[in-house]
Amino acid sequence: MVKCSVIYEAVKDSLTMAQVEKRGGLLRKSSAYKKPLKEKVVLMYDEIFMTEDPSKCSPRFWEELFLMKVNLEYLEGKLESLDGEELMKIKDNINCLFQHCIQALGEEHPIRVVNALQTLCALIRGVHQKNKSTSGFDIINMLMGFDKAELCMKNLMESLDSLLCAEGSESLKSLCLKLLLCLVTVTDNISQNTILEYVMINSIFEAILQILSHPPSRREHGYDAVVLLALLVNYRKYESVNPYIVKLSIVDDEATLNGMGLVIAQALSEYNRQYKDKEEEHQGGFFSALTNMVGSMFIADAHEKISVQTNEAILLALYEAVHLNRNFITVLAQSHPEMGLVTTPVGPAPATPATPLGTTPPSSDVISSVELPLDADVQTSNLLITFLKYSSIVMQDTKDEHRLHSGKLCLIILTCIAEDQYANAFLHDDNMNFRVNLHRMPMRHRKKAADKNLPCRPLVCAVLDLMVEFIVTHMMKEFPMDLYVRCIQVVHKLLCYQKKCRVRLHYTWRELWSALINLLKFLMSNETVLLAKHNIFTLALMIVNLFNMFITYGDTFLPTPSSYDELYYEIIRMHQSFDNLYSMVLRLSTNAGQWKEAASKVTHALVNIRAIINHFNPKIESYAAVNHISQLSEEQSSRATTTEPTCYNY
Repeated sequence: MVKCSVIYEAVKDSLTMAQVEKRGGLLRKSSAYKKPLKEKVVLMYDEIFMTEDPSKCSPRFWEELFLMKVNLEYLEGKLESLDGEELMKIKDNINCLFQHCIQALGEEHPIRVVNALQTLCALIRGVHQKNKSTSGFDIINMLMGFDKAELCMKNLMESLDSLLCAEGSESLKSLCLKLLLCLVTVTDNISQNTILEYVMINSIFEAILQILSHPPSRREHGYDAVVLLALLVNYRKYESVNPYIVKLSIVDDEATLNGMGLVIAQALSEYNRQYKDKEEEHQGGFFSALTNMVGSMFIADAHEKISVQTNEAILLALYEAVHLNRNFITVLAQSHPEMGLVTTPVGPAPATPATPLGTTPPSSDVISSVELPLDADVQTSNLLITFLKYSSIVMQDTKDEHRLHSGKLCLIILTCIAEDQYANAFLHDDNMNFRVNLHRMPMRHRKKAADKNLPCRPLVCAVLDLMVEFIVTHMMKEFPMDLYVRCIQVVHKLLCYQKKCRVRLHYTWRELWSALINLLKFLMSNETVLLAKHNIFTLALMIVNLFNMFITYGDTFLPTPSSYDELYYEIIRMHQSFDNLYSMVLRLSTNAGQWKEAASKVTHALVNIRAIINHFNPKIESYAAVNHISQLSEEQSSRATTTEPTCYNY
């Protein structure tokens, strides 16, 4: 046993030494007789980190440097190892290296260009990393010097723009985008990245659009281009005029907008596919067999193990496109084959620096598959369907703060869609019916719905299903109040469109009513705990107002007169919940407390519901007493109230 531990320690030490030697750029470790042998590029880096100009002794120093393969790890590590004062001493050499990198971008030799791009990545990352812990110097001054910053950045952006627009190497274009992403993401808060002022002045917007509108370029670089655009749009968007916001809002080129939509759809579809694969793998494993034997008491815990990294970067891009560009709304309904069903093999992607933001772009085979022609046997989809499926996965688990923010962004996007007149037109279009398989959270009291039983319906039904699903599955201690408010707002906006345009949607409204009543019951039963953190009366008022909308204007959008009967039956059946709500808000509105005004608003909003209950409930109780029935069915309740039929304007 002792021998094994000694061997393990020896192996661990040798691996550690190997990593140190690699990071140090060593080709041969030192011994008693020989000095350590370093890579030539590492020796040249060491000269740069001296206080003297390296080109004094070697006039061809900078020309030779960019012919050497870049050692990113060593260069970044060297920058990180220096303190602020030491870094200021070699500022002139850092400036010189930065300027020579920009000059090398104009070289015809592609090796020089590649090495210059990678060196710039290392310089930008290394200097910014140093700035996080040391606040004695300015990044712009350290990289290029204040006096030359404007000219340097102008030349850099022009070179990158030329490389992106040229019909050259795809690897070079990929590196250009990686460098730009590196430049944009080096700070935690993008608005604090002052170097981006030069990116605003020297725009690369047209180069990004060219990539998105050209299918071959889009397949290779579409993901990076879309993410880069989304980030640039968010630079000081509320503080100053951002030219990328202005330009994105007026894009009307169909090929460009469709290209952007395809890239977003591909990324979201890839996430959905990965989740489905993990779900199937999980269901077929040992734990699934165990839960089948002992029951489903652990089903919620088991589901938490299914985790796929979310993609906030692409979600942000979708939000900005929907929010800023009204022409993009048409892309949401653009049909394409269900992604992931067909793949086309392509060559490997070029080696590039790590993707920022911790997100992974979809593989090239997924990107290629969407360009195939439609097939009668292949189910069609669109960006909105893909996004709804993605949302149904992300919004299942909001206990994690990361997923909570993702769910919030999904609901904000849905709010933008629900507010748009054109989006509502195709959401409610009876001629655009789809079978949308939303993911549902496993719960003890319900079975998983079979995919085959899903009907083809207008897309608004899938949006409402998603909202109902969220309402039902998130009544918990860590109550996501903000998400619930946004969820109810989405439902309200859809109902406003149906009322305005008199759209009679054939939907199972009872599921929505039941979910809303159960939510009210939850708010009341957890009043003390929730009031300590949230103003629950805002949400309660929104729910009551939804019922008021159904009561007052239901004749303009409910499908049949029997739908009104179902609504009244549901209100009367659950009258105790509304009575309890009234008692609670009345108690708080009559006290001179914090919630007096908010509770009073709910009290006034309950007038219609209480009028229905007070009018019909005595009749139902009398009918039940006469006929000796303890609990009336819907048909019996209807019979009990037939003496005064409701007028319907159909």
